[in-house]
Amino acid sequence: MESTNDIALVLEHSLDVDVNPAFAWKFRTDIAKWNDPAATFLLDGSFATGSRGTTLLPGQEALFWWIREIQAGRSFAIEMPLDRATFRCEWHFSAISERRTRMTQRIILSGSNAATYTEQVKAGFGATLADGMNRIAADMVAAERAVAEAG
Repeated sequence: MESTNDIALVLEHSLDVDVNPAFAWKFRTDIAKWNDPAATFLLDGSFATGSRGTTLLPGQEALFWWIREIQAGRSFAIEMPLDRATFRCEWHFSAISERRTRMTQRIILSGSNAATYTEQVKAGFGATLADGMNRIAADMVAAERAVAEAG
């Protein structure tokens, strides 16, 4: 990641989810469960540091990203290189209890040319970060409930 002097934007949201921390981690690191109605996500290989992913959006060129800095069960980061800038999305998972997990998503835009992308990132994530995380949390709770009922 770029030095902290090159950070142009940080967006962050946290929420508590009524799921086991291990389940939260497993759910979020399974890209088959990533649910963004407009996007399709692909991963070359396993969810591991250095693996390349692709996001496909209708009418746009493919977006390529890489998984970075996995701390199993605790955090991971995804980075997308831009022109002299980096878009980084960090996910952090903290156990509140055996049945409750705090999830934090932090989006960091950095680099010598990051200011060029600030408004685009704000428009794409600023107003929707909390709603998107709430949707992920609801999907996670439903998935854990389904596993328990099937179990």
